[in-house]
Amino acid sequence: MNPTSTTPPTPAPPAHGRSSQYDAFHAARARTNLVASLYAQAMGEDYPAEVAASSSCDWPLLGLLTARLRLRPGQLLVDAGCGAGGIGLWLARALAARLAGFDLSPVATAQATARRAHFLGPSADRAVFQVGELENTGLPNGAAHGIVCVDALGGAADRGAALRELGRVLPPGGRLVVTRALRRGAEPGWHEQVEAAGLTQEHLDERPGEPAMWERLYHLWIARAAQLRRELGEAPAENMLSEAHRMLPKLRGRRAVLLTLRRPPDAPAGAGPAGRMAAPGRHPGDRPASGKETPQ
Repeated sequence: MNPTSTTPPTPAPPAHGRSSQYDAFHAARARTNLVASLYAQAMGEDYPAEVAASSSCDWPLLGLLTARLRLRPGQLLVDAGCGAGGIGLWLARALAARLAGFDLSPVATAQATARRAHFLGPSADRAVFQVGELENTGLPNGAAHGIVCVDALGGAADRGAALRELGRVLPPGGRLVVTRALRRGAEPGWHEQVEAAGLTQEHLDERPGEPAMWERLYHLWIARAAQLRRELGEAPAENMLSEAHRMLPKLRGRRAVLLTLRRPPDAPAGAGPAGRMAAPGRHPGDRPASGKETPQ
């Protein structure tokens, strides 16, 4: 839901107001398998059923995220805009990483917390989820070895501020892997934002099948409108249908990519006040460990 937009965002209301529609969506989705089944139809064999993300996350993307992060066991992964947590939890299990996820929606973070044992078993406490915003993560400076942000940056009130905040959370050598979209033939407009965040572009991976996936999914939503209203409720269904009608005309000119950004290994760690959200296995106010265990 909510693929990265190709148009500038409008000013967003306060976080507590913005979370309400996401709260309603996640609560409604938990009552029925309809939404998951429509994503599965749109993605076909590329649908990672266990992850069950409300995004463009498919098996090829999970493979790219794994390769681009280059995490070592025990390092800290941050899932920015984590939703119900499937992407971060899958990656944490695959990479033997610790996980800190945050999302605007308290309903989503509660669902993510409830899913930890399914993915991580007796090591469930190596993942924590908390309410937070892309522009205000609540994480300490240089806390994360790697960050993933899938289909969430487009919803930020200020994308430049969000990138600066995520960059602050990365130490020298840390990587941010984020989905982005632009119009075909257009030059990427994020270079100044990336530079202002103290990051450099390391990779740009094309995702040629992503626009067609959204087109299939949106047509499924529209075709099943009555069932969506019946099973999800009027407001969540209308939000989904509004998104489908708004985005469908834009998809033929859409170019989807995975952008890997890195804080240069010799750069100073992010500046700014330390946040209050503790990483798994640490407590608020702890400093990152030194030496090879410092986030890369």
